[in-house]
Amino acid sequence: MPHVPFIGRLTGREYGAIVAGSLFVILETTLTFIIAFLPKPVIQWFYDRSRSLFHFFVGPPLPKSADQHLTERIRRAPDFAHLCDIFGYIFEEHVVLTKDGYLLGLHRLPAKKGEQRQRTGASTGKPVVYLHHGLLMNSEVWICLTDTQRSVAFTLVELGFDVWLGNNRGNKYSKKSIHHDPNSTRFWDYSIDDFAWHDIPDSIGYILDVTKEPSLSYVGFSQGTAQAFAALSIHPQLNEKVNVFIALAPAMSPPGLSASIVDGLIKASPTLLFLIFGRKSIMSSVPGWHSLLYPPVFSAIITASLRFLFNWRSENIAPMQRLAAYPHLYSFSSVKSVVHWFQIMRNGKFQMYDDDVQRFMVVRRAARPSGVTSYAPARFPTRNIVTPIVLLYGEEDSLVDIEVMLHELPKHTTARCLHGYEHLDILWGKDVDRDVIPHAVDALRKFCVGSERLEGQVKVAKMELDVSPDTTSDTASTE
Repeated sequence: MPHVPFIGRLTGREYGAIVAGSLFVILETTLTFIIAFLPKPVIQWFYDRSRSLFHFFVGPPLPKSADQHLTERIRRAPDFAHLCDIFGYIFEEHVVLTKDGYLLGLHRLPAKKGEQRQRTGASTGKPVVYLHHGLLMNSEVWICLTDTQRSVAFTLVELGFDVWLGNNRGNKYSKKSIHHDPNSTRFWDYSIDDFAWHDIPDSIGYILDVTKEPSLSYVGFSQGTAQAFAALSIHPQLNEKVNVFIALAPAMSPPGLSASIVDGLIKASPTLLFLIFGRKSIMSSVPGWHSLLYPPVFSAIITASLRFLFNWRSENIAPMQRLAAYPHLYSFSSVKSVVHWFQIMRNGKFQMYDDDVQRFMVVRRAARPSGVTSYAPARFPTRNIVTPIVLLYGEEDSLVDIEVMLHELPKHTTARCLHGYEHLDILWGKDVDRDVIPHAVDALRKFCVGSERLEGQVKVAKMELDVSPDTTSDTASTE
């Protein structure tokens, strides 16, 4: 395409991506508005129609098994409390006030199943571990598994840890600020920088104040690892409070997305997402779609979307696990935090949010004779991290470039490749109790404070449910 001022700054594919993305968001916004005002009978009608359509193509429902009863209970659980009730664990809710005024929800699993506690909200005398979720997630993702032995959180509780689960500002459990209303754009004006400057260190400080422990162990998943990389790199004193950092499906500077149309948006300009999605929360219509669609249909759409965007086949996640977990997959986050990721992917470096970025990236331009640029966004100095780092990454994870990551991390970092694993497999895969969790436990035993307080073996009982013989299932034929 010949160079035309302004128009020639982008390629035809990038303009196509912008148009397609804009049409998608207009449709999404319209449907979100309509769904918000639909009466319950109408929502139920759409749900029933999608159910009938599914069974027309797949076949009639089959008798329920005990596992399918459990899957249905997990899928329908509205929050963290109900998930804990399903598996028989007591929990605590805590609220952290960050230095910039956000109120973050923390969940705590202080006791093994059946263990009685004398006091709540106090020290347990156990080693402390802190789990943090990924992008567009919340703390439920750690406990919405169909087998308790595959849950990192429940396994660590039974091992003898005092388990805490964090939540990012803006998500389901942290949608409040003492300064800004969540309906305002100022509430959603945050990026990964804010998670690193405030959410992670303030949450860790609160946990250590309550537990009276000198340090804790940190286990992050996906963006939860990026937040720790960033926080530990810019807060030297935080390294003294984290005795080991275990990064599951680590994220630092992903090479890009598999979907060329979305990749075109990244190459054009990350800030175009503000034009498309606005400046508040991103993809807020997902809960509405969940209420309208029959669960196997919703699960199939999520699986197809992950295949389109990241080329993940999700073959290591059992169909019933997808049915149980996908309704808990999405939680609110800011458009700005996603723009930040696109800046990182476009520039190929783990940088702080670039407020001075050009509105459009000039695709064709002459090279500078000196090779020197006039401006460079600040990078997170991740090589300065002192805390021991253990990386557990999937061989088939399209978001991990392990060589680039290790180059940006300190020499004491250790990494283990999980053969055949994709990104979400490390969280919900059918064999994580054999392939993932033991490596995490070994690292925790090696580095945590007072490892002699832990159990010698993990004892996590499989969930047992009473099943009525005449009950039928809507999910049995989804295999």
